[in-house]
Amino acid sequence: MKTQPTEIVLNSEGVAGGAVSRRHAVEDVLSKAREAGFEPTIGPIALTLLGVGAIVGAGIFVLTGVAAAQFAGPAIVLSFLLAAVGCAFSGLCYAEFGSMMPASGSAYSYTSATLGEFIGWVIGWNLLLEYTFAGAYVAVGWSGYFQGAAQMFGWTLPHALTTAPFGLVDGKLGLTGGLINLPAGAIVVLLTLIASRGLSVSTTINAFIVALKVGVLLVFVFLGAQHINPQNLTPFIPPNAGEFGHFGWSGVLRGAAVVFTAYLGFDGISTVAQEVKNPQRSMPIGILGSLIICSLLYVAVSFVLTGLAPYQTLDVGNPLSVALRGATGGLDWLAPVIDVAAVAGLASIILLTLIGQPRVVHAMARDGLLPSFLGRMHARFKTPFNATLVAGVVITLLGSLFPIDILAQLVSLGALSVFATVCIAVLVLRSTRPDLKRPFRVPAVAIVAPVGALLCLYLLTGLPTQSWTLYAVWASIGLLIYLGFGRRSAARVRAEAGDSKKM
Repeated sequence: MKTQPTEIVLNSEGVAGGAVSRRHAVEDVLSKAREAGFEPTIGPIALTLLGVGAIVGAGIFVLTGVAAAQFAGPAIVLSFLLAAVGCAFSGLCYAEFGSMMPASGSAYSYTSATLGEFIGWVIGWNLLLEYTFAGAYVAVGWSGYFQGAAQMFGWTLPHALTTAPFGLVDGKLGLTGGLINLPAGAIVVLLTLIASRGLSVSTTINAFIVALKVGVLLVFVFLGAQHINPQNLTPFIPPNAGEFGHFGWSGVLRGAAVVFTAYLGFDGISTVAQEVKNPQRSMPIGILGSLIICSLLYVAVSFVLTGLAPYQTLDVGNPLSVALRGATGGLDWLAPVIDVAAVAGLASIILLTLIGQPRVVHAMARDGLLPSFLGRMHARFKTPFNATLVAGVVITLLGSLFPIDILAQLVSLGALSVFATVCIAVLVLRSTRPDLKRPFRVPAVAIVAPVGALLCLYLLTGLPTQSWTLYAVWASIGLLIYLGFGRRSAARVRAEAGDSKKM
C-alpha cells in the first residue's frame, strides 16, 4: 500500500511542521495584506467612531430588556460588567495583534500565524458565524424599532410581512404563521449596497449615526435617572426560578453570555486594519477607546432601564421606548425619539457586520480555504465586492426567516470562542516569535491573556444546550468544507506562492 508523504512546511524560523500544525508566517500574512489592494483612508478618531457605532446598538436597544426579563432582572447591570471585563482582557490581546499584524483577516490571520492552519480555519469559520448571525439578529431588532417608528406616522405593515416564519414553539423550532420579516431583509439589502461601495462612504454615514444615537442615549440616562422607581430594582438579583440561568447568580452568568454580543464591535475594528492610517498607533486607540466608552454607556442605560419599568415587562423588541411609556413623570415624548435613534443606530451595526465579515472571507479565500472568487477586489471601489454580496444574501435570508432569540445566542458562542483563542494566541506568539516588533504590548500578559481566555470559556458554560446543538451543525458544515475543499486548495495556493518566489 502506497502512503502519501507528510507535507513539510518551513515556518518563518525555518522550523519544519506537520500538515496539521503548519502556520502562516507573520511576514507572509503582512506581505499578502500589502498586496490585497485595500487603501488606507481612516484615522484613529474615525476608527473609534466605527467601533462605537458597531458596539452601541442591539445590546442597548434590544438585548438589554430581553436579558433582564429572561435571565438576570435588574442584575443585568452585573451581567454587562462581567461581559465588559471579559471583553477588556480580550480587547488588550486584540490591540497587540492589531498593531503588530494589521491584516483584514482579524482573528483568523492571528491564529493561522500562531496556532496553525486548522485552528485558523476553525476560528475563521467561527468569525463567519459571529458576523453573519450578528447582522441577522440586529436586522430583526431594527425591524421591531422601525415598526414602532412607522406607527407614529400611521404606517402599519401586515403581521405576516413582519414576522419570521420560523421560531421557537414549546422549545423547538417550528412554524409561526408568518411569511417573512420584510423590514429586516430590506435594511440588509440597502446596507449591503452601501458597504460594497467602500469604507470612506461607510465611515461618513457611521459618524453621523453615532452622534445621533449616543446623544439620544445620554438624554435617556440623564432624564430617566430622575424618574427611577426603587421598587423596580428590588430584589436586585431575583431569586433563582429553579433552573440554571433563570435568575439568581446563574441568571447573571447567562445574561452575561447573551449580552456579550453587545460588545462585538471592538473586534470588528480589526477587520479594517489594512484600511487604517498608521495602524500601529490607531488600532489600540480604536479598540480600547471604543470598548471603554461603550461599557460605561451600557451600564448606565441598563441601570436606568430596569429602574424605570419592572424587568418582567421588558421582553420586547423595543424595551427602551416601552420603559419610557410605562414610567411615571411624563417621559412618553422621549419614546419616539428613542425609536428613531434605534432605527438609525441599529443600522450602523448591520453596516459593520457587512464590512467585517466579507474581509474575513476575503482573507480566507486569499489563502485558498474558500473559493477564489470570494477573494477578488473590486477595481473601482477597492472592496471585497463578491464576498460582500454573498454576505448580504445570507444575512438577508437569516434575518427574514428566523427570530432574534435563536440568532443572538449563536453570535455569543462564536464570539466567545474566538476571543478565548486570541488570548491564547498572544501568549503563544510571545514565546515563538519574541523578535517581532510589537507597537502595543499587553501589560502583564502572563495574567491578562489566561484570565481573558478563562473568562470567555466560563461565559460559554452559561449558554443553553440548544445553542450548542445549533453550533454543532454549523461546525460540522465547516469541517466538511475544510476537509473536502479548503485543505487541498490551501496547499495548492501555498505551492503556487512557493513557485513564484523561486522565479
